[in-house]
Amino acid sequence: MRGRWWGLAVTAVIVFLAVYIGLNYLDSGDEPTISYTEFSRQVDEGNVEKIYSKGDAIQGQLKEAREDPDGDGEYTRFETQRPAFADDDLWQSLDRQDVTVTARPVVQQRGLLPNLLLSLVPIVILVAVWIFFARRFGGGPGGAGGMLGRKTPPKPVELLPGTQRTTFADVAGIDEVKGELDDVVDFLEHPDVYRRMGAKMPRGVLLAGSPGTGKTLLARAVAGEAGVPFFSASASEFIEMIVGVGASRVRELFAEARKVAPSIIFIDEIDTIGRVRGAGASVSGHDEREQTLNQILTEMDGFSGSEGVVVIAATNRADILDPALTRPGRFDRVVNVSPPDRGGREAILRIHTRDIPLSADVDLTQVARTTPGMTGADLANLANEAALIAVKRKQKQVTASDLSEALEKVQLGAERTLVMPEEDRRRTAYHESGHALLGMLQTGADPVRKITIVPRGRALGVTLSTPEVERYAHSEEYLRGRIIGALGGMAAEHEVYGVVTTGAENDLEQVSNIARGMVARWGMSPRVGRLSALPSDAQQAYGLSAAPATLDAIDHEMRRIVDECYEEACRKLRDHRAQLDALAEALLENETLEEAEAYRIAGITRLSKSET
Repeated sequence: MRGRWWGLAVTAVIVFLAVYIGLNYLDSGDEPTISYTEFSRQVDEGNVEKIYSKGDAIQGQLKEAREDPDGDGEYTRFETQRPAFADDDLWQSLDRQDVTVTARPVVQQRGLLPNLLLSLVPIVILVAVWIFFARRFGGGPGGAGGMLGRKTPPKPVELLPGTQRTTFADVAGIDEVKGELDDVVDFLEHPDVYRRMGAKMPRGVLLAGSPGTGKTLLARAVAGEAGVPFFSASASEFIEMIVGVGASRVRELFAEARKVAPSIIFIDEIDTIGRVRGAGASVSGHDEREQTLNQILTEMDGFSGSEGVVVIAATNRADILDPALTRPGRFDRVVNVSPPDRGGREAILRIHTRDIPLSADVDLTQVARTTPGMTGADLANLANEAALIAVKRKQKQVTASDLSEALEKVQLGAERTLVMPEEDRRRTAYHESGHALLGMLQTGADPVRKITIVPRGRALGVTLSTPEVERYAHSEEYLRGRIIGALGGMAAEHEVYGVVTTGAENDLEQVSNIARGMVARWGMSPRVGRLSALPSDAQQAYGLSAAPATLDAIDHEMRRIVDECYEEACRKLRDHRAQLDALAEALLENETLEEAEAYRIAGITRLSKSET
């Protein structure tokens, strides 16, 4: 857009200069303006053939050419101005010299039509340049009005040559969601069977879930399975500065989809235009976003109807959508797309490593076990990072070491080349050893997978712990164990050095969030009671969602839980000081300890839990 406006501005300046030069110089003619004295002399000499006068302005033509007084060559036609104070017998002189006084100007001026055409030339040139740039940058003949929001009619997403349609075989880890969409595919494939039964095709399916869980991929898979035209659009494409453009685009999109029905319209990030109406509206109460939303509501379930068109929308903020959008008849189904479980992560990894040569030591089951909470997009990124690392190492296959390093890079950040003083390095080793040792000693805690004092991201060291099995409900004992483990670094520094450093900042944030949830949301405090005092979406400004006395009670109970956990962390580290020193010395020597080696140095038996 910036280049487009810049080109138009330059062209406008060039056109203005060209017209200005043409009007002021090229059309000025060769009639010089002479003095009245010179004119009188030529009359007396009998060299004036004819004149034309309008008021005191005189135009004339000589019988013989004379030298221009200004030195610009010879002239025949001329112009002059008779002074108002001149008291001469001009008419008698003209009559005596047989000068013809004409009724028409000697120097002909442009008529009305040439003046009009000359005035329109700049406008025509500007419009032509506008159309040129709009077609070039707006794409296609319909792009002539691209700057005003008008584009070519929507077209189904076309496959590139040599590519295949996305199907459910390309989607893994969310089998329950695929089951929800199977009947939508069946509707599109066999609409007559359902019509005979009196069943209606669902108008819309809303895919709600965290970013990266595969919502867009699912929509493509539905279209691929059904073999119907697939229209894809982002909700932000409908919003324009000019009111009414978004609504017109919605109408065009649904009109094109009806022409090739049955078809699918996919709208990504629908919360951009689907927010609750009335929130943040303009002064008039009716802005462009609301008009666009109203048009979508009308198209999906209004008088116009949309037979044969299924709308699939994706959002990660389903809680802020307008109720009129999520009611039956609009989006009949709301499908929650959650992060995959361990089996789903393994299936996703197998899909994303189909084209990646893996060495024999790669165990995707183990990789899936150590990646809880990661979405499909995260796992795809993990596989790609491992391939990039293998290329840098000039290997022909991706090894388990590559995947492990890629996982650390994704979860913890890239390594930093930071030279730390020996004192800070030793303190970091004790800090991470405190985290790891308490994680090993605490009953039911997540196993320690790796300890390192290599700086990564913003951290000077990292202790990586991941659960052995998927956890969907957490007990108070488990949450207290996580707090104790998170406070292990601070407790170790306090026990060994008697001071506390700023290295525990991230640990304290994690501890505060867990303790706040235990007290205010999950009923794990006798004083606050069995109630949800702070909703999850009010934690940023939770001072506005509870009474002052309740907030004081929450603060008191959070401090009590954290203080009790900190005392227990310090006590356990004092009781196992020899193991803490052994882990710290091993870290100082090796910088990184893997799971088996860390447990061996600490002298703690690693008990595997059943995964069933």
